[in-house]
Amino acid sequence: MASQMVYASTLRVTFETGVNEKGEPQLKRKLFSNIKTDATAEELLKTAQSLTNLQKHTLTEIARQDTATISA
Repeated sequence: MASQMVYASTLRVTFETGVNEKGEPQLKRKLFSNIKTDATAEELLKTAQSLTNLQKHTLTEIARQDTATISA
């Protein structure tokens, strides 16, 4: 049976910074590395919302990216 071990997590917060000449949204991503691998979704949501309060742009997405090893 395979198992996985998460060894790194990154929080990605995406903001809409405006629109281009075609009317398409322009996005800017902020990455925060070295997130605790055992951080809950609720903790990450609160953190991202706190960071949003410091921004002048509109929040469009909060994502978590985990990196893991898979072994047998």
